[in-house]
Amino acid sequence: MIKSLFIKNFALIDELEVQFGEGLNILTGQTGAGKSIIIGALNMILGERADTDVIRYGTNKAIAEATIKMFESEEISGLLRDNEIDEHEYLILRREIRQTGSRAFINDTPVNIGVLKSVGDLLVDLHGQHDHQLLLKEENHRAMIDSFEEIQPLLKGYQNEFELLKTLRVELNHLKKREHELQEKTELYRFQVQELENARLSVEEEEELISEMNLLDNAEILDQKAAAISEMAENDDANIIQLLNHLKLNLEDLSRIEPEFESYLSEINQARVSIQEAVHFAERYRNTIEFNPQRLEELRQRQSELNRLQKKYQRDIPELVQYLSEIKQELSVADNFDLEIEKLNTQVQNQAGKLAQAAEALHRQRLVVGNELSRKIEAELAKLGIPNAHLEVSVEYLLQANGWISIGNEKVECTEFGCDFVRLFISTNKGEAPKPLAKIASGGEISRVMLALKSILAKEQSLPVMVFDEIDTGISGEVSEKVGRAMRELSAHCQILAITHQPQIASQAHHHYKVQKLEQDDRTTTEIVALDQESHIREVASLMSGAEITASALASARDLINRQASLN
Repeated sequence: MIKSLFIKNFALIDELEVQFGEGLNILTGQTGAGKSIIIGALNMILGERADTDVIRYGTNKAIAEATIKMFESEEISGLLRDNEIDEHEYLILRREIRQTGSRAFINDTPVNIGVLKSVGDLLVDLHGQHDHQLLLKEENHRAMIDSFEEIQPLLKGYQNEFELLKTLRVELNHLKKREHELQEKTELYRFQVQELENARLSVEEEEELISEMNLLDNAEILDQKAAAISEMAENDDANIIQLLNHLKLNLEDLSRIEPEFESYLSEINQARVSIQEAVHFAERYRNTIEFNPQRLEELRQRQSELNRLQKKYQRDIPELVQYLSEIKQELSVADNFDLEIEKLNTQVQNQAGKLAQAAEALHRQRLVVGNELSRKIEAELAKLGIPNAHLEVSVEYLLQANGWISIGNEKVECTEFGCDFVRLFISTNKGEAPKPLAKIASGGEISRVMLALKSILAKEQSLPVMVFDEIDTGISGEVSEKVGRAMRELSAHCQILAITHQPQIASQAHHHYKVQKLEQDDRTTTEIVALDQESHIREVASLMSGAEITASALASARDLINRQASLN
């Protein structure tokens, strides 16, 4: 239940705080007093869209906060755990609206609006002034049936099968599209594979080619230079080895007398060894030099071919090697498309069969729940002044020539919510055939059908709080009293907050609150006042007689309230 509601700087509300009780809480007040503003603030707390226009003029933020008593719900507990929110006996839902945006909190922990709304939806069912008009739109009827507990497991099972089939169909369409695209490229790919395979490409080839060409192109220079080095060790007039040996002997003699020459002797020894090795390598190297103009020409032609391919394909050699691998893979896929498509088609057909089974099970359960709901709504409507109501819930397959699945001999279209079109048909007079709800029911009848449906849902789903904003639209007199009685009975199962203009409904309140405007310091504000027993009687009387409360109106109000109390 909603224990308290705090609102500050919201539209006409400066600051108010109200404590609600168990059972039926009735809010009354003149038109324009601000009753709907309070409902709007509650809506905002529950995660609905908030406009910055609600910020009271002259202030920088609007605040709305509800303290709601927790009840045993694994779903709510799971949401709190998932978002690292402490769980207590009471949940405090808070919303702040600034010009720059809004912020939301649960038990002082910041949360996004989606989390706030998810928690709010599990705590409070809020029926706005025009929500009963949803019954007139047939696309909303399915969701009303699906809100029953018996439907949920089958709906979830169907949705799992639907998502699997949806994924397979996407894969199949993608594969067929690729097949068509590849068919247009196959001949080009085959030519390119042939050309690149004939080229016998290698990632290292280009570097090796340049290195070999460099040696062949400079063979004569290499031979001349290597010969010159060899000659330095053979020339009698300028034999570098002999010079170094002579230098070594002299340094040895000097170092025996002057030790400072020893370091130079070591360096000369190292130089003599290195030069000898260089001379020997040059002599050996000359024997490996290849003078092969024909091979050089072959390499130049190969280089020209590689340059041509790189220019043609706008890729370097490593990229060409990778590209060849890729298009060979594409051709392999193209060659096996028929097999892959056939394999995927089989998977699609098998999954369509599973989806059809899930759809039929969901369809049958919707029929069962629809029949049960029809009888329950008829019973509730009898209490609400429509004793001869006859309601039918029609559940029909969405037949379509190119539907996803086959049921019997018919092709049926599927959506994420099933393969059914659900519609409510009603007759409110004896002997009349049921017709679509939108064509037969008056405004007052629609309100009562919605109240009947809400009453059943509240009992089935154990909703903790229900809020009705003028659900009594289009009714009065004896019918209003029956609606009030139904709401009071329903409040034994959940807390009810209801805005009404009907004295017959207000008289049945467990707790009565008056919403009124005040003008103070050139500002208009809205306030809410909890009424004691005498004030409750006067407010019911004012709903009967208007602004001037007569003695007869007071007496009638007292009698009405006492009569309702005696029925409890």
